[in-house]
This record gives sequence, C-alpha cells and structure tokens, in this order.
Amino acid sequence: MEDKSRLLLMLYDGAIGFLSRAIEALEAGGSDEVGQLIVRAQGIISELKGALDMKYEVAQSLCQLYDYFNRRLTEANAGKDSLPVCEVQGYLKELREAWSEAAVRVGGTTAPPSVAGMGG
Repeated sequence: MEDKSRLLLMLYDGAIGFLSRAIEALEAGGSDEVGQLIVRAQGIISELKGALDMKYEVAQSLCQLYDYFNRRLTEANAGKDSLPVCEVQGYLKELREAWSEAAVRVGGTTAPPSVAGMGG
C-alpha cells in the first residue's frame, strides 16, 4: 500500500480512536476528558479536509462532509451528548473502509482513485 494511503488510514484510525475514547468518557461521566478527545478528533478531521485537492469532485463532497462532522462534534462537545459522536464515528468507519478497499484494489502501485482527491 502506498504511503499516502497508509497515512490516510492512520488519520482515520486516530479520529475513530479518539471518538471511541470520548464515548467511553461520556458514559463514565468524564466531561473534562471528553472535550479534549473530541477536539483531537476534530483536529484530525481538519487535517483530512486540508489535504483535499479541490480539483476533484469527490474532494468537494468530502470537504462538505468533514465540515458536517466538525459541526456535529461541536454540538456533541457543547451538550456532552454521545449521539453525534457515535454518528460521526460511524461515518468515519465507513469512509475508512472505503479508502482501504480502494487502496487494496489498486494494489498500492499507484494512488487509489479517491486518494487522488487527497492532494495526490
């Protein structure tokens, strides 16, 4: 798998992991930690958004989706609500799986078609 694909998957894994920990902290009543974990996930989402190459149509769609994720996470953080966190995490898992499948299909010899939208 190409380095860009591997890095992209690592970013998704990081955001998903922070959101998992945020959900656990919400369930345990650890509101201070929740905010930090959500902000860290938002930072990764912002990095994903910043890496988009906007000349690709898929990148424009992803940009809007990442904006939506950050809005929902801001709502979750303000209300200490796990529902938006779970929603965003579910979407991130789906996107991560799609990127992973694209990378495998291409075989890592060239950038997967969708990764071309990531500043490729």
